[in-house]
Amino acid sequence: MAYPGSKGWFVQQLKSKGINRHPIDRRKIELYKTSVLRGLYYDFIVKRTK
Repeated sequence: MAYPGSKGWFVQQLKSKGINRHPIDRRKIELYKTSVLRGLYYDFIVKRTK
């Protein structure tokens, strides 16, 4: 269990929605910093669920 807002938590949330790679660079999401993962999370999960 990862703490909410940590890098592991963002990776877990993105993978649960089927996002395993960065949409542009096509590298694994585990390689990115927390700030990049936070941006992906808000773009693909938060904005699309509204």
